[in-house]
Amino acid sequence: MKPRERFQVRGAPGLVTARYFADEFGQRRVDYWAPDKNATHLLVAHDGQNVFDRKTATRGRTWRMAQTATKIFTKAGLPLPIIIAVFNYSDTPDKNGRGRDLTPQQIFENGVMPVLSEIEPSRRIENSQLRADKYHREIVENYIPTILAEANLSPTKKAMIGASMGGLATLYGLSLYPNYYQTALALSCHWTIGAEPLVKAQIDMLPKPGKHKIWMSRGTKSLDKKYPPFQNLADELMLVNGWQFGETFQSKVYRRSSHNESSWASYLDEVFRFWLGV
Repeated sequence: MKPRERFQVRGAPGLVTARYFADEFGQRRVDYWAPDKNATHLLVAHDGQNVFDRKTATRGRTWRMAQTATKIFTKAGLPLPIIIAVFNYSDTPDKNGRGRDLTPQQIFENGVMPVLSEIEPSRRIENSQLRADKYHREIVENYIPTILAEANLSPTKKAMIGASMGGLATLYGLSLYPNYYQTALALSCHWTIGAEPLVKAQIDMLPKPGKHKIWMSRGTKSLDKKYPPFQNLADELMLVNGWQFGETFQSKVYRRSSHNESSWASYLDEVFRFWLGV
């Protein structure tokens, strides 16, 4: 195992720890921020390279997640959460690793067909290559317990967050582990890879309403311009299935917001307030 690295995020207390977990494709990096020994909230974030560290961020911009959590949790009078940021495999030797991890595996295995025009030929993945179930199992059974033991924390309120493919993975993760997570925060869900059949299958796979909260949102620029018909369908199905808009379910449109970390960071405070109910 590589030695652990620690670094500070400007505008947030404590240090971020970079952890490395052995995986079939090498070493999975998982960063975590745990500044408060009394933490009651846990947040798991997909695309962890974009969460804390500008040096690893895809476009040199992060979600500013620690800074926003510090502001919102402090204002609410709550202990700061532990945030676990799971990196994807987007480089060699597995350039399609992100897609293998984040594509809702069982949904496509059970008959939903990918919209090939929405996927670059070099990024297309056979169903037999999908590994989302393993990815989520590793998070729940390996990454989180190891990190919580290391940080000496026992948070009881668990949520997951992601954007684009990470938004899909967030909804799928709640579907796989409804007794583990209470909240799913899914931004700019990349519905276009499966269109209406993907929307219907994923919404139907969610747990019955009553014990969970789900956030969905989108912008109006770049890739997000393609999402309205699919997100509108998702919203409609959520209501049909009994989710209470504004209470257990929220769906928002951010005008002039795009498909990047800076855009998602710009309204992350609202996402966190929905999570906390403040």
